[in-house]
Amino acid sequence: MVAASLLAILLAPVAAVVAVLVALRLGRPVLFRQARPGRHGRPFVMIKFRTMHTEESASGPAGDRHRLTRFGLWLRSTSLDELPSLWNVIRGEMSLVGPRPLLLGYLGRYTPEQARRHEVRPGITGLAQVNGRNALDWEERFSYDTWYVDNRSLRLDLRILLATARTVVARRGIAAPGTPTAHEFHGTAGPSRQVADLSR
Repeated sequence: MVAASLLAILLAPVAAVVAVLVALRLGRPVLFRQARPGRHGRPFVMIKFRTMHTEESASGPAGDRHRLTRFGLWLRSTSLDELPSLWNVIRGEMSLVGPRPLLLGYLGRYTPEQARRHEVRPGITGLAQVNGRNALDWEERFSYDTWYVDNRSLRLDLRILLATARTVVARRGIAAPGTPTAHEFHGTAGPSRQVADLSR
């Protein structure tokens, strides 16, 4: 919370500029609010800068492709759309590092092992985000999430934060193949894949 508060103060001028750009390019509302599952699956309202048009369109990747603008894609690639989420960290709903909060509709689709990602607060960044982000398939992402739950530490969090800076600069893993964001998760029939020991 202290780190998020300091970051929010330091990045306030950047956030103000982004807010003006969103208002000019996409109109109002400037902020995107959506209920997401937090620790133990309890819902909270996550806040981000809006990156899509608000008009009705098809749901899923096709709709996202239609509504996501070039400006919005740039915001996502630079992770500037995540700046308002610092408020969620200050409120204690999120952490700087942890499994990314996904859709509430996915809660019933997880295996018991995958559902363990909700044993900790969701994060603005996480182990999956620095190891492929949206380019990973769902089983890989959830394996990184549960590995983090079992091995979390201050040292690991600092490593993930440093790796996040490199990932944002390189703009890696922004989109999954064939969609501007990530494919919808429909559940999995098999066990999650194991990931390498990343504690060293």
